[in-house]
Amino acid sequence: MGTVFSFDVRGGEPAAVRTELDAAVAGLHRADEVFSTYRDGSQISRLARGELTVAACAPEVAEVLELAAEAERVSDGWFSTRYRGRLDPTGIVKGWAVERAARGIAAACGASGVSVNGGGDVQLLGTPGAVRPWRVGVSDPLRPGGLAAVVSAAGVTELAVATSGSAERGAHVVDPRTGRSAVTDLLSVTVVASRLTWADCWATAAFAMGSREGLRWLDSLPGVEGLLITAGDEVRCTGGLAGLLG
Repeated sequence: MGTVFSFDVRGGEPAAVRTELDAAVAGLHRADEVFSTYRDGSQISRLARGELTVAACAPEVAEVLELAAEAERVSDGWFSTRYRGRLDPTGIVKGWAVERAARGIAAACGASGVSVNGGGDVQLLGTPGAVRPWRVGVSDPLRPGGLAAVVSAAGVTELAVATSGSAERGAHVVDPRTGRSAVTDLLSVTVVASRLTWADCWATAAFAMGSREGLRWLDSLPGVEGLLITAGDEVRCTGGLAGLLG
């Protein structure tokens, strides 16, 4: 998927953990093979060219496309699987794949805590220890190496953090209404939710919306919080974000 993945697993029987880590890595490679838009022979590329039907693809394709359709509905079209006129579900695939990997490990090896990080988007399950929660630093797009905030999973057993922005990858988020790069006052949007599948989608959609509409929309979603940083170094937060910082 063109990025780095890391795993942090606490507890569980060591041999079982290793087995599940190997399975999770294999699953991520499998997701890349199926969904990569850079591989001409991937199922998603062949589907986009009309060489395959959804029914002829692996079951994961139908699952991801159904989730993407729900994301498009909830975001009123600001999240889309169309990229410059071509089928491209990569806006949801990474979050979905990371969440699936984390849940697979947690369910199979008896771990007390699991963290899977895919290119800075993180799914957290359980706890890393008896007296401390998982904590995730949010990069400051205007100050390389600095943190804009630290999100804490204290009091919850599932938490996901996803960031969309232009600071590291440039203007890669597209406005689905125009098919061109999104014109926005934002540098980054970080979304905190229970599931990375949705946090990833909502961060992308809110970034395309811009700070005012993106903040209003994120505030309307149950169980979702956001941190938005503008090019003018203004930080905007949803109403409940403060309770997750620390």
